[in-house]
Amino acid sequence: MARKRFSTTKYEIIQVASKYFMEVGYSNTSPKMIAKELDISTGNITYYFPSKEHLLLVVVEMLGEFQWRLLEEEADRGLGSATSICLETMSVAVACDESEIARDFFMAAFQSELCRNYLRKDHVERAKRIFAKECEGWTDMQFQQAELLVMGLQYAAIVPTDADIPLRTRIAGALEHILGIYQIDEKTRKMEIQRLLEKDCRRISKRIMQAFTEEVEKINEKALEQKMEEGVEKDTRRD
Repeated sequence: MARKRFSTTKYEIIQVASKYFMEVGYSNTSPKMIAKELDISTGNITYYFPSKEHLLLVVVEMLGEFQWRLLEEEADRGLGSATSICLETMSVAVACDESEIARDFFMAAFQSELCRNYLRKDHVERAKRIFAKECEGWTDMQFQQAELLVMGLQYAAIVPTDADIPLRTRIAGALEHILGIYQIDEKTRKMEIQRLLEKDCRRISKRIMQAFTEEVEKINEKALEQKMEEGVEKDTRRD
């Protein structure tokens, strides 16, 4: 009987797709491009991922895990929940303002039903944790309703408009409403937003986005190496 070989194809597809999403944009990436890079058929891609949207979801899930780690790091540094939400929203808005590729990625994530469902669930769990004090007694339904509003505000902050509204004004407006939804008092809202906008927002955003790009590369490399090691172990046991 022929030996069944292990396959790293799934992980190689993720690796190449995420690289293209970050370098040329989600909209400009096609299954054909990924297949050509890996010298496989597009059928091999759809075997693992029925659509490009499913590949986008994988990268968005990586972003969710990355954001959780950022929140934990900020907590260790003594920064509050309001600061963490402000920092995340600001960094995405600035990145989308400076880079069409970043805007394309985040808009695609917000517009994808698969990604929205993941983000909503992930952000609800996060909100329960970081706003436990401010929203004590809230039900799951209340957190879910709040997150629907928050996601709408975050999306509005990155969508280009005909109105000539400065980026800082858009960010401040979005943050004011988001923190208000989670019952952060007015004094704290104004203090947190002002403190954030006094910083070099563009430098902070570039640092965070670069860290995320590097994180995606590390995750993909680690997953690929682990799969290869598992395959070698299986072959060794058979021998």
